[in-house]
Parts: sequence; structure tokens; C-alpha cells
Amino acid sequence: MTMTDIAPSAVPFPEVSPGVFDVGGKLMMVDSKNGYAPVSTVKPIDKLTDETVRKMVDHARDLSGQIARFKGHCFDDVGSLQALIAQEYKATLGGPKGNISLTTFDGRLKVTVQVADQLTFGPELQAAKRLVDACLAEWTTGSRDELVAIVNRAFSVDKEGQINRAEIFMLLRVAIEDERWQSAMRAVRDSIRIIGSKTYIRFHERESVDSAWRPITIDLAAA
Repeated sequence: MTMTDIAPSAVPFPEVSPGVFDVGGKLMMVDSKNGYAPVSTVKPIDKLTDETVRKMVDHARDLSGQIARFKGHCFDDVGSLQALIAQEYKATLGGPKGNISLTTFDGRLKVTVQVADQLTFGPELQAAKRLVDACLAEWTTGSRDELVAIVNRAFSVDKEGQINRAEIFMLLRVAIEDERWQSAMRAVRDSIRIIGSKTYIRFHERESVDSAWRPITIDLAAA
């Protein structure tokens, strides 16, 4: 058996530097097949890439931990403020679903906590689709092209296999008196299932009370 046949998970060799292990006195790196390859056989560009990725991922892990702790502290602070106001003033701070918006005394900084329902759709949605298709089949061709486009987008699934919720709700706002259409929209509403909720916290600032709010970006993808 060669060194490249030894699975790293099977033999815990000491790591002498990030990604480099001392395997019986020889410096080795783990390859993509979960085996050991001598460092001397690894191309310089692959070594440099490995080092760069490991450095960035280490920083990302640290930052992820900091953000998680920061988020926890923020929710603790908001909860403490709500509890204090409830105790001192016998009043509730925030909406019935937990939504709350807090601003500084000068009106220039804002913290918003939003609770968003997580939705899915039940089997009634398929019945709604059949009713909608029946309506579209009988209505004059060409006069409802825009509606057809909305329907197609609403009932199609995205790359993750999920129904397009925004388009479904747009469909519900279309005012059509046809009884079959009304029945279809009732079926859509009946299909909506609330399966949980997710809480978001957002931060904004502005130069003055007359200025537009600017988000303080924490999301790496949006930075």
C-alpha cells in the first residue's frame, strides 16, 4: 500500500502547516481523492491556490462566528428593551408578529426586526391550476397574453424546485369576475401553508431626518 492509498480520516497524522501533514517523516498533502500526495509532486500553482483558499476560509469562519455572536447580542438587546418597557410602562414594544422598528433620538439611526412567515403550498394549488387553464383555454386568444405570462410564471418552478411565490401573490391581485377564476383564487388561498417563520434584523442610517435611509450592509453577497 502506498501513501496515496491511505485515507486521511483513517490515520491522524500531525499537521505541520495548513494542509500539509507529516506522514512517516515525509511531507504530504491530501488530494481530491482523499489520499496523500507528496508535497514535492504538487504543482506550485496548486500549492499557492491551496494556501490562498485556506487563508480566506479561515477568515470567513472567524467572521461567521463574529456575525453569529453579533446577531445574538442584537436580539438580546432588543428583547431586554422590550422587557424593560413592558415592566416600566405596562406597554408592548413592537407589532403582534414581533416586527419592531427602533430609532435613535435624533432620528438618524434605525434598527428593524422583521419576522417573515415561511410559506409552502398544498395540493389545492394543482386544482387552482386546472381551473385557471380552463379559463385561459376559453378566453379570446391574444387578449390575455399578459395574463398568460403571469400564470406561466406563477405555476412554474424555479431551479430549486420551488413555486414562484411572488408571482402566485401577483396572480391573486388580478381582478377577474369569472366564477371559475374566483374559485381558482380561493383554491390558491386555501393552498397556502405557514410552516414557520424567520427573523431578520436590519440596520439603517441617514445624514438627517430629511435624508433617505441607507442600509448598513452586513451580508457579504450584497456588500
